[in-house]
Amino acid sequence: MTTLSADTIPQRSLRQCLCNMAVLLYRQGHVLEIVSSPHRGLDRHSLNALAEAEPDWPSHQRTLERSEAATFNAQRRFVLTDLGRELLFEMFGEGAADIA
Repeated sequence: MTTLSADTIPQRSLRQCLCNMAVLLYRQGHVLEIVSSPHRGLDRHSLNALAEAEPDWPSHQRTLERSEAATFNAQRRFVLTDLGRELLFEMFGEGAADIA
């Protein structure tokens, strides 16, 4: 696992962003595993639907990408990186970051 440092990441802000992301995903019928599995992720259609339904989504997505807690996988789907999954696990427990 990656060692997190307060010097490299504004952890409090990133953790708050991950928490808000979880709420927005659940509101739209998604589960955390969709972004915690590197082989799944949210496609462009799902991201656009989230942005339309949840005005805060784009800013959370940008924060996650800029902090390198999320990225796009080879299938061009939005997923959490190792860093994002580690933080998610720390915040929500093992089940939140399970890779199905």
